[in-house]
Amino acid sequence: MTVYLDVIWLLNFCFDGLLLWLTAIILKRSAVWWRIVAGAFIGSLLVILMFTPFSSYVQTPIGKLMFSLVIVWISFGFKRFRYFFENLFTFYFATFMVGGGMIAVHYFLQDEIQVATGMLSTYSLGTGDPVSWLFVLVGFPLLWLFSHLRIAGIREKKIRFDSIVDVVLIFDDVSLSLKGLIDSGNQLYDPITKTPVMITCIHEMKDVLPPLILEQFKRQDDFQWLNDPMFEKWSNRLRIIPYRVIGKEQRFLLAIKPDEIMIRYEAQWIRVSKGLVGLNEASLSTDGEYQCIVHPKMIQAGKRLTAS
Repeated sequence: MTVYLDVIWLLNFCFDGLLLWLTAIILKRSAVWWRIVAGAFIGSLLVILMFTPFSSYVQTPIGKLMFSLVIVWISFGFKRFRYFFENLFTFYFATFMVGGGMIAVHYFLQDEIQVATGMLSTYSLGTGDPVSWLFVLVGFPLLWLFSHLRIAGIREKKIRFDSIVDVVLIFDDVSLSLKGLIDSGNQLYDPITKTPVMITCIHEMKDVLPPLILEQFKRQDDFQWLNDPMFEKWSNRLRIIPYRVIGKEQRFLLAIKPDEIMIRYEAQWIRVSKGLVGLNEASLSTDGEYQCIVHPKMIQAGKRLTAS
């Protein structure tokens, strides 16, 4: 049997990197790319050592555990024991999730092959086998993507959509503080950039927008004024978002792009670098409990800062 050591090493290097990246995504860690690469490189050395006199050591459970500790330490660093072991266990979780999925798909497809053609019914997948390489090269990225999407979906559903949160909108040197309601019913996106859109009342923006824009806003669905040279300063911030209400024709919503959106959720500040603020004419809450409706994607995809 021919063993292509360089190919096996490269595959393990890439897969270790993807698993470490998935770990960072699950935990929402701010991973540094060169640390992920370094951790993946250390992990891939396990393949090389299996063909050396050290093989009997690195193949033991203790040897593999030691390698995992080093990989996680290099990739995410060490701040405290809880932080470190959370990274370690999540790395194992990502590995078992993707690896288990590949085993399940392999056996599922193997049964199908036995039915389809007798020629492949006893074809064993081994090291260096063309069928095994094709399965791994195609199956691993697909299962990685599937795991990523499912985790994102679970996280979004876990968010308490009835939460009232603190929201800070930053425009140049002006900060606007609002109370926001996280609402799963808000699924408004910019159709071109897929940027999530939160909603607030135009009157809440009086300290940010110039009076001329506030006046022009009253001209419903007529945005020709945006081409006026006097609004050139705001042209890179303003967007027109199409939306549709059940039983009514498509309408358009004027939105503005802040420099940054900060949301305080579960005692943590979340920085949203990609978000728009849609402007509504009427107040959103009759009792003033909140002044904006937060898109749940902002909570899910934003970068969590240190707890306060």
